[in-house]
Amino acid sequence: MKDVLEVIQNIQGIYESDTAFTVLKDFERVLDELDLYVYDNWEDGELVAGPRIGRHWVTCAFMWPRDLMPDPMGGKRLLDYDCKVSYKKDHILKPRQIRKPDDIRPGTKKGKLDREEIWVVEINMPKKLIVDIYSGYNEMIDINTEPGQAPGAAPEAEPAEAGVEAGTGAGAETPPEGAV
Repeated sequence: MKDVLEVIQNIQGIYESDTAFTVLKDFERVLDELDLYVYDNWEDGELVAGPRIGRHWVTCAFMWPRDLMPDPMGGKRLLDYDCKVSYKKDHILKPRQIRKPDDIRPGTKKGKLDREEIWVVEINMPKKLIVDIYSGYNEMIDINTEPGQAPGAAPEAEPAEAGVEAGTGAGAETPPEGAV
């Protein structure tokens, strides 16, 4: 059983750690490059746990409401790339929105906790796959930049036309009216 507080603490830990945030971005890049979001409900998943970084694997767990199960064909697609995918039915405790006095827990000012049914999909992804996708991504960026120009560098300014003489250009002063 999961708790909303655990999910929030996991996300806070990700924001506090540059390594975890970078690994999570790379994990998501792999899911995107493998076109996982084409399958039904995969884009609606929420991170529950992870990323847990092991010696050879990175593991993340995502949750969906029970009636919005992600398409198993997406998980099957990940199996082709040596990922391990497991589906599990679970529950999450969420605080009830307070609308009437019965929604308050006795002795507190907090809402009662409701159990909601969810799907938890845990994905174990090999680090080698993340590195391969990331290196391919970097090569694609290098190809898209112009040769001889550093990525992010601004193009050089064009020199002014040589035929424009001083005093006749757009910035030249005009004499006041009546002064000749």
